[in-house]
Order: sequence, then structure tokens, then C-alpha cells
Amino acid sequence: MSLNTWFRRWLLTTLSLLIIISILALALILFQNRNSEQSNLCLNQVRLKVNPLLLALEQNHQHLDKQTTREDIRSIARESGILLTYVNLDGTVALSSDPTSEGTQVNLRSSLHYDLHHAAQTVDDSESLDIAFPVMDGPVGSQIGNAIFSIPQAMVTVQKPMTFTVIWISVLLLLSLILGLFLFWLKRILEKQLLSPIHHLKLHAESIIKGNYDDQIQYNRTDEMGGLYAMLDLMRTEIKHMNELRIQQEQAQKELITNISHDIKTPITTIKAYIEAIEEGLCNDQETLMEYMRVMRTHTDKTARLVEDLLVHALQELGQISVEPREMYIGPVLEAMLKPIEHVVVTKGLIYDGPHSNHIPNVLVAIDPIRIEQVISNLVANALKHTAPGDTIRIATELESGYLKVTIADSGQGIRVQDMPFVFQRYFRGQASHADQRVQEGTGLGLSICQSIIEAHGGRISFTSKEGEGTTFQFYLPIC
Repeated sequence: MSLNTWFRRWLLTTLSLLIIISILALALILFQNRNSEQSNLCLNQVRLKVNPLLLALEQNHQHLDKQTTREDIRSIARESGILLTYVNLDGTVALSSDPTSEGTQVNLRSSLHYDLHHAAQTVDDSESLDIAFPVMDGPVGSQIGNAIFSIPQAMVTVQKPMTFTVIWISVLLLLSLILGLFLFWLKRILEKQLLSPIHHLKLHAESIIKGNYDDQIQYNRTDEMGGLYAMLDLMRTEIKHMNELRIQQEQAQKELITNISHDIKTPITTIKAYIEAIEEGLCNDQETLMEYMRVMRTHTDKTARLVEDLLVHALQELGQISVEPREMYIGPVLEAMLKPIEHVVVTKGLIYDGPHSNHIPNVLVAIDPIRIEQVISNLVANALKHTAPGDTIRIATELESGYLKVTIADSGQGIRVQDMPFVFQRYFRGQASHADQRVQEGTGLGLSICQSIIEAHGGRISFTSKEGEGTTFQFYLPIC
């Protein structure tokens, strides 16, 4: 069941219960008002009506045997609209508005009702009630009899004003109206601040699922719902960013495969051409054959480097880059790595400034020499792409805070400021200038591979650069 349906049912149920409770309360008030009519009897009204008769009986009780006295008392009763029955203490009717009942006996226990409400409870369907008053012999004398008065209820009933009932009914109706309006106001508030925002969130979520990441999610309140909207918009932005990165990575991978395919095809074609030339006997002497072999070796090495970069890249993707460090003294190892590099740098027409063998710290370091040579070769190759004949490439080694620091610096064109944050990202090759298109040569994996290899050795790599003045890379290997 949806929240909107649940709330609508809850509201209808609440309003129905409110109407039922209001109807029951009104019925209860009317029922109590009707039943309370009997309690509206006023004792003072009764006393006022019967007081002349009581006074006449007390003053003339010794002369009740006289007919004139009896008629006078009956006359007072008739004028008052009351039926009188005067009973002696033994239950004999001594005087009555109905002369035929005089001399008869009455049951004092069942006939005498001194309490007004008790008398009202004994009334059957008649419109009068019988109430008894003691007849005294003087103000301080003893009781001499009982006067039973049959009085119409209308004469002694005081009608209470309906103001109290009307007020109660008005208050109840007003409260019901206020509560009903409050419920409808609450419904509108919940629809506006809860149900409607949730519906919009659902639409935004569906839009994100469909791949539409450009619609900004906005909510102009700073409450909990606003926080939820902000988090969803942040999630949308993050998903958009990740999707863009994924697209860029897929595009970069496609370009990588294309570039490597092209880069591998070129040396293979060259090698194939030289092999065919040898097979056709174009090499007439040993010197020409060796020249052909050197060209073929150069292109074979280039192909091997490309395949190695591709392999390391695949291992990077799997998080399984192959590094097998062994403890060895670094002096001879570095010296062997740097000798061919010096030849390559000088051949390119650059100035090589490398460490002398006695300046390399011969300390014990746990390294994988093949991988470290790959790091140095990649850094030097990167420096060659950013330099021109006459520039300098400097390589230095030193000890620093328990690490062996290897520095590879060049005096080339440097790295643009906007490219610096992305130097170690895979596939990033920088922007080529009009003067030198070599910046975009390669796969864009070299520096990323260098970082992975150095970190796998427990070290770190960094760089500093200034556009137009050169670049310096340093990597640190922990000493055993």
C-alpha cells in the first residue's frame, strides 16, 4: 500500500470516528438532559404550595371533627390545586380532599415519602407526585400526624435553561470543526512537504536509472527532506562523474589498443622487411648484415617494451602487478642500468649528467631489478619526449631519511600547470604543443606503471616542474 493511499484511508477513518463520536456525544447530552427533568423538581416550590395547608392543619387539628373546619381546609387545598390526605399516626385517614376515603387505613411505610426525589421515583404514569410532611403540635411540639399532598409535577418543576446544553453542543461542534479543519490542513501539509517531494524524488531516481544525469535535483527547504534531496543530488553528481570517467576510460582503452596495435605493427613490418631483404641476399657483406641485425634488434626491443607495458597495465587492472624484490647492494645494479641510458641520451644529441660509480650509495635494498630498470627507462623516455638537442638530462642518487633517492631531471619544456594533477593517471599523455608533437607519443601508461612499481616496493614517487624550465622526478626506495 502506498503512503498516499494509507494516509487517505487514515484521514477518512479519523473523520468517520470524529463524526460518530460527535453524534454519540450529542445523543448522550440530550438523553441526560431528558432524564434530568425529574431532578429539576424544586423542594422550595413544594414547601410554598403546601405551607398554607400545613399551617391550617397544625392550627386546627383539634377541631377537625367540625364540618366547617374540614370544609375550610378542603377549600384551601382546592384553591392551591393540591389533593390533601391527612393521616393520623396510626394510619387512619382523618381528613381528605376525597371524603369517601376518610376513616380508611393506609400503609404508612409505603405511602409516606418525605424525600422529594424518592417521591418522584415512585410516580408511575401519573402527572402528580405524593409527598408527605409531618404535622406538628405547635412549633416545638410532638408530631401528631402526616399530611400527604398529591401535587402536579408541573407546579413544582423548575425548567432549567437550555443555555448550558446549547453551550456544550456548540463547543462540541466547534471542536469537531476545528479538528476536521486541522486534519485537512495536516493532509495538505503532508502532501506538500512529504508526499509530493517523495514523488519528485522517485521521478529523479527513475531519470538517473535511465542515464539522465544532467537534471539538477533542487529543494528549497533546509529540513530533513532538503538534506535527502541534497544527498541524492550529490549521488547524481558522483554517478555522472563516474559515468564520465568510465566513458573516458573506455575511450582511452580503445585508443590504447589502437595505438599499441599501430606501434607494434610498425616495428614488426620493419623487421619483416629486413628479414625479407636478408632472405633475398641483399646483404653482401658481414657489416651490412650486422647493421640489419641492429635495426631489427632496435625494433624488437621497442615491440617488447610495448608488450611489457600492456602486460603491466593488465596486471594493474587486476591489482596483481608482478614485483619480486630481492635484497641486493644497489651500486652495481644501478651502474649497469645507467650505462645504456647514457648512450641513448648522447645519441639523441642531449647532454647526460649521471652519477659516477663511486658516487652511487652501495646500500642494501630489496628491489626487483627488472621493474626498477623499467621505471628508470620510462622516466628517461618521458624526459626525452620533453627535451630537444642541447638540453640536459641529469640522474643522481643519494641517501635521505632511510631511503635511497633516485632523481631524474631534465631541462626541457616542463609540464603545463593544468596537466600536473593528471600526470600519474593512466592513458594521460598531456597536450602537445605546436612546436613538438612528441608529447603525445606512447601509450600514456608509463608514469602510471612507474607509480605502481615504486609503491609495490614500499616507496613513493613525486615530481616538480616549471613550464619552460624542465621537470624533476624523484622516487624513493626503502633501505633494508
